[in-house]
Amino acid sequence: MYTIFYNEIPILLTDSLNNSSEDSFFYKDDITIESIIEMAKRNRFKDIFLYDSNLKGLWKEFKWFFKIEKAAGGLVKNQLGETLFVYRFDKWDLPKGKIEKGESKTAAAIREVEEECSVNGLRIEKKLQKTYHIFQQNGRETLKITHWYLMHTDYKGKLKPQLEEGITEVVFKNDDDVKSALENTYKNIKLLFHN
Repeated sequence: MYTIFYNEIPILLTDSLNNSSEDSFFYKDDITIESIIEMAKRNRFKDIFLYDSNLKGLWKEFKWFFKIEKAAGGLVKNQLGETLFVYRFDKWDLPKGKIEKGESKTAAAIREVEEECSVNGLRIEKKLQKTYHIFQQNGRETLKITHWYLMHTDYKGKLKPQLEEGITEVVFKNDDDVKSALENTYKNIKLLFHN
């Protein structure tokens, strides 16, 4: 299954009939992808299911409608087990950014965390799931595919937000503070903590 967020409304591409009784469940042959996007745009449902038995084909067809932007980022833990968060656009978020041409996903993830937080000594522990969200860029709908990595650092220096990226605060949060931050974050970021 693929979960793509449009303004915090999840569009779930699925090859399972488990949710077929939902009013927001649609068969790909019965509806256009443009109509699905329009429903998400208008907040018609709290979530939208789009079914096809060929999930790979459905994903390929869905992606065709968008400009694709690939990004990478990190869920970073320090030696105390605290999690690194950035505060931007009035929400808690994780550091991430666009993958540059010719750059590997892992190199981009480390670079973006370093640039956005002024942290170093990052080690990638493992790959996490990808997240997907749609946003407007230059009047065109763009599908951002973000590759996430669990990282660790022993860095104890001063954290500094990358102001030109709209980041106003960078902080390591303990488990209680993480719970609080997740109440004011994006749904695709919550997925990284609940899987």
